[in-house]
Amino acid sequence: MPQTDSSSEFILYTDGACLGNPGPGGWAAVIINEQKREIAGGFARTTNNRMEIHALLQALRDIPENSEVTAYTDSKYLHDALDKGWLEKWQKNGWKTSSKSPVKNKDLWQELISLLQKQNLSLKWVPAHSGQEENERCDHLAKKQAERSDLPVDKGYEKS
Repeated sequence: MPQTDSSSEFILYTDGACLGNPGPGGWAAVIINEQKREIAGGFARTTNNRMEIHALLQALRDIPENSEVTAYTDSKYLHDALDKGWLEKWQKNGWKTSSKSPVKNKDLWQELISLLQKQNLSLKWVPAHSGQEENERCDHLAKKQAERSDLPVDKGYEKS
């Protein structure tokens, strides 16, 4: 359930990790509002791209609707899908890429679209492993999640 904070401006840092691709994976987010908090999780068999998207999804689920959100990701895949309009093109093309292949991670993209309608998001790219404190923290948390032995199944990945 989303947290309720007195301020509706949030800064998010998100990251995903996978030990093998596919393999066990983890996602993490640092959420900054009036305080800083961390969320993280993972799946037994998934992909790095799914974990990158999942990190942003989980962070957006965890904050109040209609917030002003600045999110940072080191995933060019996630960033470019939104920034370069890929996501809109995929929808218009019936969830096909420009090469007419099915779009991967459609389940997560559809959920992200739904969440984006409830937030005012600005997504920014940050280089991975560049020393940015919160991004490095997310990377560490995501990797720790991927190493867990009790991870659930990523049902969306298993269906694809």
